[in-house]
Amino acid sequence: MDRQPPRTTSNEIDLYIRTYYSLLRSSGEVRVRGFEEAHLYSASSLHTGALAPEPDLAAFAYSAARLPECFPRVRRIVLGQSLEQLVRAGFPVATWQTVRTRGRRRPLRWDGDATLAVFVASASDIDDLVPIVTAYQIEWNKLHQRLVTSGHDGAVLAGLDDDALAEALGTDAGGVGFLRAALGGGWRDGLVALASHELDLTMRLLDGSFREYQRSGQTWWRAIEAARPEVTRRPVYFVSSNTHSLANLLGGFAFAHQHLIVDFLRRDNPEGLASHLDAALAGGDDGVLANLLYYGLRAYLAAGGAERVATVQAHDAGAGITTIESPARIDVAAQVIELARLDPRHMDPRVRLPGIERLVASDAVIVNIDYPLGMAAYHHLAAVTTGLDEIRGMYVMGKAATLNGRVGDVMISKVVHDEHSANTYLLRNALSAAEVQPFMRHGTVLDNQKALTVRSAFLQNRSYMDVFYREGYTVMEMEAGPYLSAIHETAAPKRHPKNEIVNLADGVAFDLGLVHYASDTPYSRRQSLLSKSMSYFGMESTYACTLAIARRILALEIARAPT
Repeated sequence: MDRQPPRTTSNEIDLYIRTYYSLLRSSGEVRVRGFEEAHLYSASSLHTGALAPEPDLAAFAYSAARLPECFPRVRRIVLGQSLEQLVRAGFPVATWQTVRTRGRRRPLRWDGDATLAVFVASASDIDDLVPIVTAYQIEWNKLHQRLVTSGHDGAVLAGLDDDALAEALGTDAGGVGFLRAALGGGWRDGLVALASHELDLTMRLLDGSFREYQRSGQTWWRAIEAARPEVTRRPVYFVSSNTHSLANLLGGFAFAHQHLIVDFLRRDNPEGLASHLDAALAGGDDGVLANLLYYGLRAYLAAGGAERVATVQAHDAGAGITTIESPARIDVAAQVIELARLDPRHMDPRVRLPGIERLVASDAVIVNIDYPLGMAAYHHLAAVTTGLDEIRGMYVMGKAATLNGRVGDVMISKVVHDEHSANTYLLRNALSAAEVQPFMRHGTVLDNQKALTVRSAFLQNRSYMDVFYREGYTVMEMEAGPYLSAIHETAAPKRHPKNEIVNLADGVAFDLGLVHYASDTPYSRRQSLLSKSMSYFGMESTYACTLAIARRILALEIARAPT
């Protein structure tokens, strides 16, 4: 049996967590500067230049990507668990502008001036947001001092070429690229704001009770039940992934409308993919063609707006796929997929298994959700499991950092240590390298791994990671532990324990799969995704994981169907 890792946590990280939770207990606003000292000395792996006088532009870009582009204008952040709670506190957020970030799916409302409202679905949102905002403020103020010292005002800075701007900042062309990525499309206005003022943000937490998080999860599930009441009476396969990959594989819009996407890719040629498309078409390479079509579909929809999205959703509805966006105004979209209504003619060729026509006799559905962050996964799955009659399988797919692989690799774990519960979960993973590797050309599939569920990407440092790496933990992610805590409660007579080894290998009555694709390598800044997107070449690992899950579900249902 795998032994539990030593109870060694980073004292600096623990102090940081205690600091911001104790300050946020205040009923009033708290200055983010109150978090800075603990943040600086936590030695976060994502903020290695925190103590240096030079700006850490990579950490600034990472933080900025997880905050809305209006953030340079924000002075006050209010955290709440529901729209009603924020309104009762005097913030009429229903009339405020909805804003989004590039790197997090987190509901945000902005008053157009200095106040940003953030909806928190669990304590993990706090653990994630506080270090992001604190790192952003620290690096903003370093940059501000650099720009003031340069002697240029904001308008002049915005007109400088890259070489002159790099000199003013004391960086190089790469640093200027990080800064542009951080400030987004309005980077010139961002430079003016950087030069004009220091940041002295405040933060207020309206409530953070476990009860409210549970209520939020239950309200979300009731909205799904109301939209598709049959899910409570049908056998269910639960999947946590995203809202595009399963729908693309099973709904088949991209293949049914291949000519539209091919024409779009040839005309607009995003990321220079037209040549790859022509090669795939000429060579009859269905796998590469499918990934190109799916990536092209995303760009095609973005270029066409709501009308094109409605067309895709209408096609999917005809194939038995219903998407429920933001159930109960909670930003975790869900899909209900009726297996009997899927049309094999339009499905991805890689999921057309022998006997696929027998699915017409299946009464099962897939409930697929856009994976929540951290402990929100526990609250949402706990709500799902209490509302279902029969569960035939549960599969979790997500992004992770890898300590031994490369960006784009796939990791399949059989052990998960959860920082939230301090439990080590042992499981019999229904997925293996053999189910994923056939769909990978560039990356490697690593199974029999050990995963560490962390509280936040920032709340770890190299010495802390070294301890787990020596114990064989090579996958760092944010959802598996909370999901496994909820899964344990489907079979146990009481809530999940704490600080124990929990054997799920024999105690779970349904199929259980867990798979992650590597989006970051925290030991290698060269490969780290602090500032870049996986873009098209991230499609391979994403769809390889989804294919393994989809084929597993279809194979189980085909085996159940009468011959």
